[in-house]
Amino acid sequence: MDYRLDPELAVVAAGLPRTDFTDPVAARKAAYAVASATVAALPPAGDVEITDHQADGVPVRIYRPTTAAEPAPVLLDFHGGGFVMGSLDSEHRRALDLARRARCVVISVDYRLAPEHPFPAGLDDGYTVLEWTSANAASLGVDPARVAVGGGSAGGGLAAGLALLARDRGGPAIAFQLLLCPALDDRLLTWSATRFTGTPAFDSRAAAQMWPLYLPAGRVSPYAAPSRADDLTGLPPAYVLTAEYDPLRDEAVDYAVRLLQANVSVELHQTTGTFHVFDHVAPEAAVSRRARAEMAHALARGLAAVLPRS
Repeated sequence: MDYRLDPELAVVAAGLPRTDFTDPVAARKAAYAVASATVAALPPAGDVEITDHQADGVPVRIYRPTTAAEPAPVLLDFHGGGFVMGSLDSEHRRALDLARRARCVVISVDYRLAPEHPFPAGLDDGYTVLEWTSANAASLGVDPARVAVGGGSAGGGLAAGLALLARDRGGPAIAFQLLLCPALDDRLLTWSATRFTGTPAFDSRAAAQMWPLYLPAGRVSPYAAPSRADDLTGLPPAYVLTAEYDPLRDEAVDYAVRLLQANVSVELHQTTGTFHVFDHVAPEAAVSRRARAEMAHALARGLAAVLPRS
C-alpha cells in the first residue's frame, strides 16, 4: 500500500524501528533507555513543578504548573507501549506539555505491565489512582469534580476502560476523556487493522502480538477492550485523535461514533499523513505541534465545562 506520509513525518519514519513484541522484556528495556535519554536531554521545566509520589502503592509523577489556580483541574495520564512497555519517562514530554498548555495538574500513572501483569492489573492501578486522587483532592490542590483521564495507544485504551469501570462501579466522577490513537479492540477486524501491515513504527502485526500478552485466556472484558462494551451511555465527553495510517484508526473512529449515538459529546479529529502516535516520535513536526495544541485546547475546554467545586 502507498502510504502518503506528511513530508516531515516521512523523514522520521525512515529511521524508526518497527515495534516487535516477540521479546517483550527486551523491547521494554530498549524503550526505557530511549525514554530516559530523552528526558535527560530536555531543558529544566521551571514553569512546572514535578514530583514523584506513591498513590496507595502505585508510582505516579505529578506535574503542577506554577500558575495553576487551586483547586485545579486534573488529568490522570496513562502512557502507551502496547500494555507491555512504557514508563513515566516515556510519557514525560506529553505530560509536561499538557500541564503547560491546559494549565491543569497532570498525574502520570506508572501502571503495572504485561505479560508479567496482564489485565486487569494495569486497570486496577488506574482505578486506585483515581480513588486516591479523589480522596486526597484537598491536599493535592485539585478539584475532584474536574478529573479527566487520557493517554495514547494502550494508555488511551486504559483511559477508556477506566471511564467504563468508574461508571459501572459508581466510582469517582470522570469529567472528560482524552483518547489519542487508543487501543480499544482486541479483535482487529476493522479495515485499517487488516490492511495496514507495513505502517511506520506500529502496524497490524505488532497489534496482533500485543493483545495476547495483555489479555488472559477466556472471555474478554469490555474494560480491557472497550469496543466490546454494549452500553456507552453515561460516559464522560471525549476527544478522540486518530492517525490516517494507524491500524487502530478505524476502531477509534467506530468508538467515537458509538459514543455519539449514546448521546455522549465527542470531538473526533482525524489527522492526515500520519501514523500511530506520530506526535510522540516526531514531536517537532508541524502536524505534531498542531495536534498537541488541539488536544490541549480540547482538554482545557472539557474541564472548563465543569464548574469548579468550591
